[in-house]
Amino acid sequence: MAAVLAAGVSAGAQQIAFTWDDVPVHGPLPAGETRVEIGKKLIATMQAEHMDDAYGFVNGVSMEREPASEPMMKDWRAAGFPLGNHAWSHMNLNTAKLEDWEADVLKNEPVLEKYAGSSDWHWLRYPYLAEGDTPEKRDAARKFLAEHHYKIAAVTMGFGDYTWNDPYARCVAKNDEAAIAQLESSYLDAAAQDVDFRRAMAKALFGHDIPYVLLMHVGAFDARMLPRLLKMYREKGFSFVTIEEAEKDPFYRSSLDPSLPAEPDSLEGAIAAKGLKMPERPKMSLDVNGMCK
Repeated sequence: MAAVLAAGVSAGAQQIAFTWDDVPVHGPLPAGETRVEIGKKLIATMQAEHMDDAYGFVNGVSMEREPASEPMMKDWRAAGFPLGNHAWSHMNLNTAKLEDWEADVLKNEPVLEKYAGSSDWHWLRYPYLAEGDTPEKRDAARKFLAEHHYKIAAVTMGFGDYTWNDPYARCVAKNDEAAIAQLESSYLDAAAQDVDFRRAMAKALFGHDIPYVLLMHVGAFDARMLPRLLKMYREKGFSFVTIEEAEKDPFYRSSLDPSLPAEPDSLEGAIAAKGLKMPERPKMSLDVNGMCK
């Protein structure tokens, strides 16, 4: 199912592709919630916005550790949302041996074959966005991905949404509604500042916006905040597209085809490679990690 423009946004609006890491388990469970309920909230919100092709990147070990999370995978696919590979155990390529990381990617494939079926699950999101701690390891990993017919799910937008999930669970446990309200406002503020930061980088590099790929996580606070987050992006002029549509932009050329020589696949990397001045990074409006301890 193709994504469509959100109501009230013009056809010329800026584009963003939502992608979700750590399916089906991310972060602590607040009291009274389940992984399945979190998934249902995310799915219902995206369906209401016609975001029918948002990829979820899977760590198969999650279902081994939390068997009760498996129905979330079934719900995700029943709703028509695609799945991609995030490596079985979320292994960090920078710190792991290359052969161990490759085995971890392949170990995840039976899970994808089971749940994703004939859909295109040959998209890989590097765990921790770690692409190899040396040029040689990065090139070897790209060669492996090309041989196994993968495309790389690059990231060009992200505000560290995962940061809010731990303190949210603590604040729920303490029934601290005032603190939760602070978490909510700081989350939206961080996302809004991140938009301005990423757009400033794109304009420094290209003189114009590109379609952005947003990294999100399937946490409880993300599910709570998603309706308001989408409203914020709409108010900033964004429409929602698929990762396939976003990565048609020339910036993502080497991500779509890992057999090509590696090029910077993040805006920060491209700014550094060109020796341009980095725009001022957003500053957190709240010490989120210190909340409800």
